[in-house]
This record gives sequence, C-alpha cells and structure tokens, in this order.
Amino acid sequence: MKKIIYLFTVSVLSVLFTACDVLDLKPEDYYASGNFWQNEAQVDAFALGLHAGLRNSYQNMMFTLGEARGGTQKNGTTFQNSSIDMSSPIKNNSFTKDNTGISSWYGLYGNILQINHFIEQLENGTTFLSTNQRNYYLGQAYGLRAFYYFYLYRTFGGVPIIKEVKVLQGQVVAKNLYTPRSSAKETFDFIKDDINKSEASFGTQTNIKNNKGQWSYYATKMLKGEIYLWSAKVTTGNQTPAASDIQTAETALQDVLNTSSFGLMDNYADVFEYSKKGNKEVILAMRFADGEASNGISSFSYQIPLFVNVFYDREGNLITTDILRIISTVVQRHEYKTGFFNSYDDKDSRKRSIFYDAYNTNGDLMGTVVVKYNGMVNAQGSRSWSDDLVVYRLADAILMMAEIKNMQGQPVNTYINQIRQRAYGINYVAATHGYVNSDFATNELAILKERDKEFVLEGKRWFDIRRMQQSKDGQPLAFSASANYEDANPIIDPAKPYLLLWPIDINTLNNDPELTQTEGYN
Repeated sequence: MKKIIYLFTVSVLSVLFTACDVLDLKPEDYYASGNFWQNEAQVDAFALGLHAGLRNSYQNMMFTLGEARGGTQKNGTTFQNSSIDMSSPIKNNSFTKDNTGISSWYGLYGNILQINHFIEQLENGTTFLSTNQRNYYLGQAYGLRAFYYFYLYRTFGGVPIIKEVKVLQGQVVAKNLYTPRSSAKETFDFIKDDINKSEASFGTQTNIKNNKGQWSYYATKMLKGEIYLWSAKVTTGNQTPAASDIQTAETALQDVLNTSSFGLMDNYADVFEYSKKGNKEVILAMRFADGEASNGISSFSYQIPLFVNVFYDREGNLITTDILRIISTVVQRHEYKTGFFNSYDDKDSRKRSIFYDAYNTNGDLMGTVVVKYNGMVNAQGSRSWSDDLVVYRLADAILMMAEIKNMQGQPVNTYINQIRQRAYGINYVAATHGYVNSDFATNELAILKERDKEFVLEGKRWFDIRRMQQSKDGQPLAFSASANYEDANPIIDPAKPYLLLWPIDINTLNNDPELTQTEGYN
C-alpha cells in the first residue's frame, strides 16, 4: 500500500484542487494530464490510488458515520477512567447547527473529484485500453462514487451532486465551484444511476483484484442490494419508499449468495484473522499490512498501566500480565456498553472473539475492550494493528436477505439461523438457539439484534436502525426503545426526527452561499 499511496500522490494526480475551501478541496501536486494517461500501468496506478484514498477515509468514516450514533457506545469515561471520544454530539445524538460533530462533508468530495477525473479520462481517452479493461475500471469508478455518495446521502440527505472535474490545471474561479444541495430524490436517483452503470460496466467480469482489496462486480452487487433495500424502506425528504425496489435488492444479493466464490468461514474469528486475509467470506476489505499503516482500532483497547494488576478476568483471577499482548502504549477512547456485551449468550463464540471483559474483585463487570481487528505481534515484538477492515462479507448478504424476506412477508428464520449456527458452533442446539419465524416487528428486531452481534466495528449499526422498522412501512427502529441497550428511551427522540440526519458545519455553509442547512437545524 505504500507503493499505492506513492504512485497516487506523486505520479498520478492530474487534478489541482486549489483556491477555494468549497467542498473541502485542498492543494495537491499537479501533473499535466497529457503527460500521464499513456498506458495501462498508469491507469492501474490511478485505480490503486483511488483505493488508497478509500482506505484512508474508511477506517474512521465507517465508525464515525455508521456506528458511533447507534446506541451501543458508552459516553463520558471508559472503565479505565480515560475520556471517551465523540461523546457529544455524536454518541449522545445532541447535534445542533453549532455543534455538528464533523465538518466539510467529512472530506469525501476530494475523493469524489478524483473519481470524476478518472471517469472522464476513461470515457474520453485511454484508447490504448481494451474494451474489457476500460469497462472494468469504469465498474470500479462508478461503484466507488456510488459508495461515497450513499454515505453522504444517509448522513445528510440531499447533497451537492458533483459529476465533473471542476478544478483543472489551476483554472479556477470560486463562484463557479458553488454548488447547491440537490434534493434527496435527485441525490438518490444519481446514486442508483451510478450503481447501475457500475454493474453494466463490469458485465461478466467477476474477478477481484488485490486479494479482495479492490472494488469488484460483487462489491457492486452488495452495494446495489443495500441501496435498493434502503430505497424500499426509508423516507428522506422528497425521497419516498419505492416498494418495487425490494425485488431489485433481492436480485442483486441473490447473485452474491448464488455464486460459489464465497462462503461463511467455519469460525467467526477467522474472518478477521491477519493470516487469513481475503478469505472466502470477504467480498471487499480495506487492506493493511505490518509496517505500513494502522487500522486505528488501538483506541478500543486497554492502557497497560491502568489495566494490568487492576482488573480481574471472568474466573476471578487478577490480571497480572499484558494478557492480550498489546505491548504498545495505547489509550482507550471508545467502549461498548456493558448492556450490549451482556446481550450475548456465553456460548456464542462472537462474544469473546470480539470482546475481552474485565471485572473488579467482587466479580462485577467493569467494562470491555475490543479484541476484533487487533492485528498481530510482529517479528520485532511490537503490536501491529494491521488486520484488514471488512467492508462487505457474505454474512451481510445473508442478513440483508432476511430483511428482504421480512418485507415480503416470507420466513426469515433460515437466514438468521445460518449466522447463529456459525456463532454457536458445536454448542448450537436448534431448539434452544434457533430462531422461530414470527410477525414482522418481532422478525425485524431479531434481525437487528443478530446484525448487532455480528457486525461490531463494521459500520452497520446506525444505518441499520435508520433503515429497519418498528412495523412494515412504519417508523425506524431509531425511534424505538426496544432497539436500545441500557436505556429505556429510544436512541432518537421521535419528537426530533431531524436528528436522523446531520447538520452542516458553519464554515462549509459560509464557504458556499448556495448551500442551505439541513432541515430542522435552522
């Protein structure tokens, strides 16, 4: 990945972002387009650079935008008395127009503009590429752009739609870059158009590059299933649910489930094991390697002096060593609620494949740290936080299919029990652990709880409670106390529905006079 980043930042960039803070553009090195787009190696280098940019954004974006707001996180301080990041306004959902939690559209438009430049070159130049080569890269580009815009849409609703390279070769006038927010429907239609272009461009090319570290035909199918499932259920502004889209979602995900290219790993922990990168369950992952870059998960672990010889294990033994071999100095800045940890059955292998639990001398649970994504100890004896971060995997397709079947009034238990059987392994007893199909609301909540347990630190929870419903075509589970942990209140006050979307920070609004604030925050 060092090579990827070097190629992208030094050899590849032909777009100059300058002279304006609109959409969080920042100056970068400029190389004239005429000097660059000469052969496939250069095109491939640019594509690798786009994925490097995705990785750099995703490792924080997936948690900040996709999970932190979802009601599974503690606020205030950890059980080690370290202060928790994002407590307000993100984790406690106390947003105002003056307290937005993030700024500058989370910096995603810089990545989008680079994709726009790539698409422009592929569609108007690069005659040295074969049709299949060009279409594969276009499949990646349109898929990546839909991915970014889908994050922006679920975060802000309608956003500025930028389809071209607006800043090129230093010829820039600030007012020409001003872009108003499109409506929610216009934004979502654009996302659908991009994901369908991606699918059409890939055609029958289903190979996955870089050991599942690059966008592929099947990543597009996963995203398409997610987009159309959202479209069938969620109202945002003037974008209302389209019932027929549930069938489109089903078709996309069924293509993933039908292929022999993927399968569930036998052991949950092996999905994320450093030595098993690119395993059969993974569809797309952000790649990390020892000595190259950290996946950022160290802030979910313990600080050795505040943990060792202070807390006890679950058998009541004083922890006298660095039990997880953290080795390095880290400070815990994020912690999952103990109520969420306690929702796992002790025979569920995910419980301690994800968490390590610590107790006081009386045997009271004090808190947990995360062991998922902990990487490995390298040859130098240092902790290397270099496990890949999984974006899409087969278990996600299975549980989204359960959600689709629930919308269609069909049984969901087969899908839920596939995941539970793997989780319990040899301890699985169908009569005890198997889910029995029920009514819509009960099924929906069961699917949510299964997704909660399965996808810790995979950026799903917040989007799940926004999409999943208390009743068919009803209110989102974000408004239901039944979806919360350790709290009798709903995660979002139903009297404040505007909190489902994020406000835009004041600097971004001031830098573009055509922008308007998210409804409800004025």
